[in-house]
Amino acid sequence: MICINNHLKQKLLCIICIAAVFLTACSSNDSFADAYAAYENPYSIQQTSGKKINFFSSDLCVTGTADLGVNEVAAYTAGASGAFNITRKEVVYASSIYEKMFPASLTKILTAYIILNNCKLDDKVTISENAVNLEADASNCGLKSGDVISVESLLYGLLLPSGNDAAIALAEYCCGSVEAFADKMNQTAKSLGATASHFCNPSGLHDDNHYTTVYDLYLIFQSCIKNEEFVKIINTKEITVKYSDIKGESVQKTYENTNRYLIGKESIPSGFEVIGGKTGTTNAAGNCLVLLSKNAENEEIVSIVMKSASKTDLYNLMSQILNTFCS
Repeated sequence: MICINNHLKQKLLCIICIAAVFLTACSSNDSFADAYAAYENPYSIQQTSGKKINFFSSDLCVTGTADLGVNEVAAYTAGASGAFNITRKEVVYASSIYEKMFPASLTKILTAYIILNNCKLDDKVTISENAVNLEADASNCGLKSGDVISVESLLYGLLLPSGNDAAIALAEYCCGSVEAFADKMNQTAKSLGATASHFCNPSGLHDDNHYTTVYDLYLIFQSCIKNEEFVKIINTKEITVKYSDIKGESVQKTYENTNRYLIGKESIPSGFEVIGGKTGTTNAAGNCLVLLSKNAENEEIVSIVMKSASKTDLYNLMSQILNTFCS
């Protein structure tokens, strides 16, 4: 017997109702600025606006709570995983996609989304002492206090080597503090429909109150990949960026993507083109990957694996999901 908490019941019922309303009542191409507002109260918004609305779920892959296809994959362990055919708007594989999970550096997908929508790429950022005050084992992109670097270069540092220093620097530049940026993250996540998530920081540093789900990550990521700059960055294998240090002297750093498919450390499943994605790893989160790829039919696929026991298991399971459900 599947047990569903009241929040999830409400969310699923609302999505299903909205999808039904969209299919039966909305023939207009009009859209609403914050589509999730329609998710919360579609009828009052339609009455207020005086026109029909493309509701929140109209362009999404939507499914119920039951797992899909889990008996067709081998015993590579993961806490949760899913695959979404963006082109056909179908959930093609689902394993615990609504379960609360720790996202680790997958968090940086939302951080990048906010920065790309609120900051200019050529803006210059001065790195604070707080941004580089990291734990010894934290991933970083080698920044130092007083460095002056562009938003664009910081985004490469954020998404390729998964720099926590870049995440903090971008958060401070955008909102003035990590705390204010976290508030913006939660507001933004809700606007994208990711209502089962809560974020405490821009990097994914572990906090028991910093969590998401596979489905919420799909919602966030599918919004990100509509931005050409985001796709260009996650598709980059390696880049050398230049910036100035506190003395005004030139510095350059080379950042390599951590996506093993993209950099040739893992074999890409036959018939697939890997465009990019984001990795994440902490002790609590395990090994995680959000991936954007295309199959032989040129259909866009978003696939997600969270809390895998090892990188080997992570990529083995991801490949099996792609081969079995997405080709």
